[in-house]
Amino acid sequence: MAAEDGKKQLLHLVFGGELKTLGGTEFRDLDALDIVGVYPDYQTAHTAWKAKAQASVDNAHMRYFVVHLHRLLDPESKAGS
Repeated sequence: MAAEDGKKQLLHLVFGGELKTLGGTEFRDLDALDIVGVYPDYQTAHTAWKAKAQASVDNAHMRYFVVHLHRLLDPESKAGS
C-alpha cells in the first residue's frame, strides 16, 4: 500500500513507560503506558521517539520504544526500516 506521496507506507508505533528494572523491558504499570502514536515511516517515528525520550531524561526508569508495525503486519516483506 502506497502513501499519498507514492512511497510505501511503513507503519511504526512509538510508546513508552516506566520499567521495573533498568536493564529490563517489563513495565511497572501497563495502565500508565504512554502511547505516543502511529507514524507512516521510521524517520517520523524516530523524531517522536527522540522528543519523548529527551523529555523524560530525568527518570532513569522511563523508556520509549519504536515498534516496526509493518514488519508485524507483513513479516514476509523485505521493506527497510
